[in-house]
Amino acid sequence: MLSGWRRPLGRCTALWWVVVAAVALPANGRESLPVAEPSVHPIPQIESSVVVDGELDEPAWRDAWSWELAFEVTPGENTPAPVRTEVLVMHDRTHLYVGFRAFDPDPSRIRARLSDRDEAWSDDWVGVVLDTFNDERRNYLLLVNPLGVQMDNIENESAEDTVWDGIWESAASIEEWGWSAEIAVPFSTLRFQRSDQPQVWGFDAIRGYSRDTFRQMGAFPRDRSNNCYLCQSLKITGFAGASPGRNLEVVPTLTASRTDVREELPDGPLLEGDLESELGITARWGVTPNLTLSGALNPDFSQVEADARQLDVNEPFALFYPEKRPFFMEGADYFGTPLEAVYTRMIRDPAWGLKLTGKEGPHTLGGYVVQDDVTNLIIPGSQGSSAASLDADNLSTVLRYEHDIGNRHTLGALVTDREGDDYFNRVAGVDGDFRLSDQDRVTLQLLGSSTRYPGDLAAEFEQPAGSFDDLAAELIYQHETRTVEWWAIYNDVGTDFRADLGFMPRVDYRSGELGAGYTWNATATSWYSQIDLMLELNRVEDQAGNMLDQEAEVELVLQGPLESVFLVEPSYRREGYGGAEFEMSGLELSLSLRPASDVEAWFVAAAGGQVDYANVQEGDAVNLELGLVYRLGRHLRLEIEDIHETMDVDQGWLYRANIAQLGATWQLDVRTFVRAILQHVAYDFNTALYQDGRSAETEELYAQLLFSYKVNPRTVVFVGCSEDEVGDAAYGLTPASRSLFVKLGYAWVP
Repeated sequence: MLSGWRRPLGRCTALWWVVVAAVALPANGRESLPVAEPSVHPIPQIESSVVVDGELDEPAWRDAWSWELAFEVTPGENTPAPVRTEVLVMHDRTHLYVGFRAFDPDPSRIRARLSDRDEAWSDDWVGVVLDTFNDERRNYLLLVNPLGVQMDNIENESAEDTVWDGIWESAASIEEWGWSAEIAVPFSTLRFQRSDQPQVWGFDAIRGYSRDTFRQMGAFPRDRSNNCYLCQSLKITGFAGASPGRNLEVVPTLTASRTDVREELPDGPLLEGDLESELGITARWGVTPNLTLSGALNPDFSQVEADARQLDVNEPFALFYPEKRPFFMEGADYFGTPLEAVYTRMIRDPAWGLKLTGKEGPHTLGGYVVQDDVTNLIIPGSQGSSAASLDADNLSTVLRYEHDIGNRHTLGALVTDREGDDYFNRVAGVDGDFRLSDQDRVTLQLLGSSTRYPGDLAAEFEQPAGSFDDLAAELIYQHETRTVEWWAIYNDVGTDFRADLGFMPRVDYRSGELGAGYTWNATATSWYSQIDLMLELNRVEDQAGNMLDQEAEVELVLQGPLESVFLVEPSYRREGYGGAEFEMSGLELSLSLRPASDVEAWFVAAAGGQVDYANVQEGDAVNLELGLVYRLGRHLRLEIEDIHETMDVDQGWLYRANIAQLGATWQLDVRTFVRAILQHVAYDFNTALYQDGRSAETEELYAQLLFSYKVNPRTVVFVGCSEDEVGDAAYGLTPASRSLFVKLGYAWVP
C-alpha cells in the first residue's frame, strides 16, 4: 500500500477502537438501568370491506383501535393540544387502514388546496409514522391534506430523510365540524418483519395545524432531551398473517420525443430532429415481506422537469442536484452513509439495472448493478473540482450492509465499484452509528479507494498515472438536550482518494469543526415559537498543512408570528487559495413568513468579502434572493423567485449574475395539473478583468409547458414541450433547441 494510506489509517483506526470500546463497555463501569417497556396496543383485524372516500362511515370503523392526539409537540412542549384529533387504526390481510377525525372550531379557516403529490406541506394535514421493523431507526411517513393530497417519505434516525413514493389510497372530506380522512396502505407497499405471528410496530399519529403559528400535535409526549424519537413512540401489535399478496409490480413505460436543434448559432437553421421512441420495463418483486428485488430493462430513467437553476459563476466546486428518478429513489435510504460516497446522479444513461434491498432481523442490506452508457466524472481537488466524461460505458455496482446492535448502535459496510475501458474506481469501508446515551451520539466512517484513469484523461487533468490509492474518514460527535447542544466534526480525505459513484468534489484536506448552541423554547405566554443561538468554529487545511479555510460564525434564528423565521449570521473567515491568503468578514440576513394564508414570501441578503477564484484576488460580493408564492383559490399556484449576485474588486465591477424563475400551476384535481415554467439566466462579465477569453454576456431563456396526470406515482401520463434560447455579447436570445415529449407509465399490480 502507499504511504498515504498508512498515515490517516493509524489515526482513524485508533478513533474507531475508542468508540467500539465505549459501546462495548457499560458507562462508568455500571450496567445500564432497565427501561420500562411501553404498553402495546392491539390493532383489530377486520373481514368487511372499506371504501376509501374520507367519510369513516363503514361499520368496521366502530371496531377500530382509537387514540387521541392529546399533545402539542411543536412549538409547545407536550402542552394540551389546541384542537381535538382522533385516529383510528385497523387492518385486514392485505391492507392497513387509518382514519382521522380532525375537529376544528372554525372550519372556514382550514387550509386545503389542490396540489401535486408531496407539495401540500403548507396546508393542514394528518398522518402516521410507521416503524414497521420496530428497530427504532427508520420509519415511513404518510400524510394527507383535507382534499386527499398525499405526501410521503422515509425518515431515518441517522441520516437525512429520503424521498419515497409509495402506492397507497387516501381520501378526505371537509365537514361542518372539521374534516376527516381515510388512508389505506397495501402491505405490498410496506416492508415489514417476516412472521406469521403478531408483530409489534412503532407508531405515531400527527396533525399539522397552521394558523398564525404552525402547530403540530402527536399521540404521545416527546422528550426533547432524547435523541431517539422512535424509541419514545407508541407500540401497536397485530398483523398476524399479514400478506403482501404476490408483491409484484410491473411498470412498462413508453417515451417519445423530438428535439429540433440549431447547431450553428445564431444564423444556422433550426434542424428538425427525428422522432425517437423507447419502450422500457421496470419490475419490483417482494421476495419476502422485507426483501425486494427490482430490475429494469431499457428503463426510463428520465425526469420530466428541469432542475432548479443554481448560480455557478465564481464557484470552484461541482454543484449538487437532488435525485428524482424512480429507480434510484426506491430504497435510497439503505445507501446513505456519513460521507457522500453514493450519489446516483453520477449514473447518467443506464441501459439496465438490478437492485436488491431489504432487512432481515438485525441485518439490513442493499445492492444494485447498473450498466451506464456514459461515464461522467468529477475530478476533485483541494481548491476546486473539474468535470470530465469518458466516451465509454461502465458497469456500476454498489453494495451496502448494516448490522443493528440492540436499539442503540449500528455497524455498516459499503463497497462501490465502477469499471470501464482502461478505467476503474473502487471504494470500500466501514462505518458506525453509536447512540452512547439519550443525549450523545457518535457517527464515523472510514473509506479506502483505488482508481485508475485512462492515460489521456490523467494527463489532461494532471492526475496520477496508473492506479493510485488513498483513504477518507469522518468522525462526528453530537450532544443534544432540549436547550443545549454541542458538536465536534473531524474529516480527513487523502489527496488521491476518489469516490466516482459519490459526491465528494473536495479531496486533499483535513478539517475540524466545533459548535455549540442554546435554544429558548416557547411557553404558553411567549410571543415567539423558538429562538436558537449557535456558535461555530472550523478550520480546513490541505494534507501539506496549508490553510484552505478558517471561519467563525454566530447564527441567531427566531421563529415568531405569521409562521416567520428570521436569521442573522455574522461571520469572519480566512481563506487560502492559489498561494494567497485572504481575510474577510460577512453578514447574512434572511426572513420567511406567511403574511396571509394564501401568501408565502422569503428574502435572503448576504454581503461580505469573497475570493475571485478566476483571478486570485479579494472582492466584495452581494447576494440577494427574493421569493413569493401566491395561491389563488384551491387550483392556481403562482411562484416567483429571483437570485441576484454581484461582485466588485479594486479595479471595478467584476460580474453581475441573475436567475429569475416564474412558475404557474393549475391543479385540476389531485391527479391532474398543467404547469408552465419560465427561467431566465443572465451573466455579465467585465472582460477587461478576465484573462480566459470569456464572453462579456451570456444569456439563456428556458420555457416549459407540462401536462401531468398521475393515478399513482408510477401510473402516469406526461405531455410537454420546451424551448431553450441562448445569447451572448455578439447576438441576442436565439432559439437553440425545441423539444416535444410524451411519457406513459402503467403500474400493473396483479
